[in-house]
Amino acid sequence: MTYHPKSDFIAIMMERGYLADCTDYQGLDEALMVPGQPAYIGYDATAKSLHVGHLLNIMMLRWFQKTGHKPITLMGGGTTKVGDPSFRSDERPLLTPDAIDDNIASMKSVFAKYLSYGEGSSDAIMLNNAEWLDDLNYLEFLRDIGRHFSVNRMLSFESVKSRLDREQSLSFLEFNYMILQAYDFLELNRRYGCILQMGGSDQWGNIVNGIDLTRRVLDHEIYGLTSPLLTTSDGRKMGKSQGGAMWLNADMLSPYEFWQFWRNTTDADVGRFLKLYTEMPVDECERLGALAGSEINEAKIILADQVTTLCHGAEAAQTAQATAREVFEKGGVGDDLPTLGLTRAEIGDGISIVQVIVRSGLAKSGKEAKRLIAENGARLDDAPLTDAGMMLDAGALASPVKISAGRKRHALVQLND
Repeated sequence: MTYHPKSDFIAIMMERGYLADCTDYQGLDEALMVPGQPAYIGYDATAKSLHVGHLLNIMMLRWFQKTGHKPITLMGGGTTKVGDPSFRSDERPLLTPDAIDDNIASMKSVFAKYLSYGEGSSDAIMLNNAEWLDDLNYLEFLRDIGRHFSVNRMLSFESVKSRLDREQSLSFLEFNYMILQAYDFLELNRRYGCILQMGGSDQWGNIVNGIDLTRRVLDHEIYGLTSPLLTTSDGRKMGKSQGGAMWLNADMLSPYEFWQFWRNTTDADVGRFLKLYTEMPVDECERLGALAGSEINEAKIILADQVTTLCHGAEAAQTAQATAREVFEKGGVGDDLPTLGLTRAEIGDGISIVQVIVRSGLAKSGKEAKRLIAENGARLDDAPLTDAGMMLDAGALASPVKISAGRKRHALVQLND
């Protein structure tokens, strides 16, 4: 598509690679020529922290604010009670209202790192859709809102169709999710003048539903914009690693492990990730991404530093880099490595090295830990670890020991008493 945008926001989205699709490029571009326009992204509270997979859309909200507009972070206190079925093979486990509230409280801290909240025209606001969803009258909702939805059309959306084509059950509860999300857009437009919903490309059907509903009920012109669903160049889903989800909350994933995730980016992804996850000039991102050989490693350090600074602060990024250099270049232990603390009671007469590798997060299972040892991928204090039957007693842990999986993943194991 050849389109030359007028608004700063659309220009940045296109230039940096954030754009997958838009319901009306020209209409949205014209609307964003007026400063202070509100846009939202919704976040269901299914966990205590967001993860790296959410970071692309958080950066979109950040750019939206930097170009003079008003971001809305909509917490799904209501919709989480239903669960988004989009492209899932099974139903999400239902959470209690207390668990949802706890998750929202825990998630909130991350947004303040990326957005400025307040009362100004371009200050962000945080809302909770439980405010209007919790007290809906079912019969009134069916009559006033449900009549605008065609079941035939809802069944044609790829997120639903893919589930039905595989003959996997889709509950009536989940089927209602897209109606509730559409209603969110209507309410945000009615209450706050919100003109734009953004999300990953898997949300396209839900976004279009909200636009249609708002046009039918209020006769207002609003827009949808989606970002690509990112996978790494080696095919992995963005935000996943061998150790599980890469959380954004420091109490769920240390800043060092977060930094290390970005430092381990594959060569082919460096330029693209610099454009999406940092605010460095595009030409500099492209220059760094084109480096080869050992030089690309310095570009990866820049990427890790920039992304960690945004999420955890400059001091955490500097500490993580210093720890990494100590571990990799000098063979040291590093004070900031993930640490597994064991009590004497846990160790008893001895604890197996396989169990220690699993508990330190370097392998998901005993089978994976044994395979790591068998393939010469494990090291104990930088010495090859070849015996899967090795036991560590309290004496062996009198001082901390370093366990390594491959060249890039490390953990400390220490005695806690």
